Amino acid sequence: MTNNDIVQKLWNLCDVLRDDGINYSDYVTELVLLLFIKMEFENTEAGLLNKHKLPEGCRWGDLNAKSGLNLLNDYKRILLTLSTGKDLEGNPVVTDPLILAIYNDAQTRLREPRHLEQLIKTLDGIDWFSAQKDGLGDLYEGLLEKNANETKSGAGQYFTPRALIDSIVRCIKPQAGETIQDPAAGTAGFLIAADQYIRNETDNLMLLSQKDREFQWHQAYVGIELVPSTRRLALMNCLLHGMEGDDEGVVHLGNALGDVGKSLDKVDVVLANPPFGTAKGGEASITRDDLTYKTSNKQLAFLQHIYRTLKPGGRAAVVLPDNVLFEAGQGTDIRRDLMDKCNLHTILRLPTGIFYAAGVKTNVLFFTKGTTQNPKQEEGCTKNVWVYDLRTNMPSFGKRTPFGEQHLKPFEAAAFPPSPLGGEGWGEGKRIEGEWSFTEETTEKTLENSRWRMFTRDYIRDTKGDSLDISWLKDNDSVDAASLPEPDVLAAEAMSELTEALRELDGLLAALGAGDQAKVQKDLLAEVLGLGDKV
Repeated sequence: MTNNDIVQKLWNLCDVLRDDGINYSDYVTELVLLLFIKMEFENTEAGLLNKHKLPEGCRWGDLNAKSGLNLLNDYKRILLTLSTGKDLEGNPVVTDPLILAIYNDAQTRLREPRHLEQLIKTLDGIDWFSAQKDGLGDLYEGLLEKNANETKSGAGQYFTPRALIDSIVRCIKPQAGETIQDPAAGTAGFLIAADQYIRNETDNLMLLSQKDREFQWHQAYVGIELVPSTRRLALMNCLLHGMEGDDEGVVHLGNALGDVGKSLDKVDVVLANPPFGTAKGGEASITRDDLTYKTSNKQLAFLQHIYRTLKPGGRAAVVLPDNVLFEAGQGTDIRRDLMDKCNLHTILRLPTGIFYAAGVKTNVLFFTKGTTQNPKQEEGCTKNVWVYDLRTNMPSFGKRTPFGEQHLKPFEAAAFPPSPLGGEGWGEGKRIEGEWSFTEETTEKTLENSRWRMFTRDYIRDTKGDSLDISWLKDNDSVDAASLPEPDVLAAEAMSELTEALRELDGLLAALGAGDQAKVQKDLLAEVLGLGDKV
């Protein structure tokens, strides 16, 4: 049984949860409360070092030996104990801060004992030996990804595509000993990918001293997450991947655009995909008083936080929607400040369709604090901005055409080619405009049709007005304005389509028995549209 098989088997349990009235958004949260207890048992059975032991009376064996209402009531008792750290008599039984954080305010919405029995029976029937070989963390993350791909759950808002995360991490090249932050951590995908990259480079940390290993386990990573239920998923994800963090875990609960973000230490690397939207209604409020430019645009506020929190010479990669590249007013000031204080060396224009929200256009901005020659420089750090257009003339990505590593490899080869001296990082001297398989015979026409171009800071300031919304490729699916019909022909076509649409709507409403009401509304709409008695 492969991890994919196990993930699918776990996901099928969502049908059981739905039968108990639990909706899509709560599927994974409900499932992992039980799953973590099972995984702790399997780690113990496999003889793996497990520092974060559950207390007696709250273990898997205390559940699978019961049935009926006794089982459901005991499960509720276990969650209450793990949540509060105390038994029913008020005696402290849980002292592990990570366990308390994972089960903070945990409670089940299951109402039918038979559904809980079915969940336990299924978890007992999984081939956990196979799961151990690939790692329980990867299994858990596969479940998170499955949930994110289910658009009904809305979980995609905090899940960045795995292929994109891995590509960004390969470009940034995090190193052992560096501090790495994600101020909008979600389920901690960026932090875990950075840790896995470092483990691969250091033989699973065995090439490091004990002191350096301790640093990687407890101090190297910090994430901030606003939503408690999402933070729970992130803490469990990190722990199953061998990342413990400080007493609060790797991911802290709070708002990076509030006091929590203000108090964060400066770091070497920031990797982030801030949430989309503006700060209003139920969204996160922006209460930082240390940001130079006040804005209700959360992405612009996050961008300020990110380039301010970098140490001199620190580097960042952040996923941002198109509006951040061209928004006027404070947006222009923030982009100008970014290009002054940092070397904004690369922009990757991402294709549409790779995030759950249809039509969202996003980019990845790569920048370094200061310059290579002077990391403490705070003015005029950006000289050239290289742009890779992975959006124009790309397929429409989705379930039928998944976005994968193969789509990002040409960008990596062009933007971050290996140093001829074997060094880390990137250098403009090694970058070449044009197709990534550039040859000396490449002509200017080829440059205009390539995905990889360089634009000077002067061009961005003088020609673009400090807008970073830079594109040059012609969309093959676009219609040339010169070949469009005359305006009166287009207007007639539009009138015809509106008329036909109203007729179809009239027929539908009549078939539903709303003919009289439909006629009144149709006549009113026709009058507004100027269609008169055409319908």
